[in-house]
Amino acid sequence: MGDKGSGLLGNVPKPDVPPYVPEGVIIDSLAALSGVTDAVFMPWIEDRINLIWLESNDDRLGMTRFEEGPGELNRRRLLRLDPGTVTIGLHPALLEDKILYKHTFVHEFLHASGLTLHSPQHDDLTNSVAPMPKLKDSPLLQRMRDSVLGELKVQHWECKNCGYSWDRTTVRKPSRCHKCARPL
Repeated sequence: MGDKGSGLLGNVPKPDVPPYVPEGVIIDSLAALSGVTDAVFMPWIEDRINLIWLESNDDRLGMTRFEEGPGELNRRRLLRLDPGTVTIGLHPALLEDKILYKHTFVHEFLHASGLTLHSPQHDDLTNSVAPMPKLKDSPLLQRMRDSVLGELKVQHWECKNCGYSWDRTTVRKPSRCHKCARPL
């Protein structure tokens, strides 16, 4: 994403300490991947991970980058060979939310193990090892939601049936009026 982030995650300085692997997460992730045939890089991945911080103006919580080109990566996938170095980048803002940090690390680690697509299987495995924090328990997710809501054109909703209006608190449009329960 480079220099042109939206500031969704805030202007967090890059930490002086390197990113860390949450305790027990790799063992738990590898155990969850046992028997998953798409995790073709599982035998090597623990030793091939390179952790970095993303730039603070990046909009992503995390990213996984295989250092080999796409053609070579496909060849290694098909032949079930060592993937080479895999870089996992994490956003510095994750330091303020340990549960979200762990969830994001597991998410990216599963990509690095060969589950490169966002699929229901990938989501289920991620949540089985490191469940996503609830919005009410995560100040970082709340800040991200508030940032998105602040940029939206519609700041409040009004029911055409009963005239009730309320401030917007969700990204999605509500399906019904909060007062009379009629569809909007």
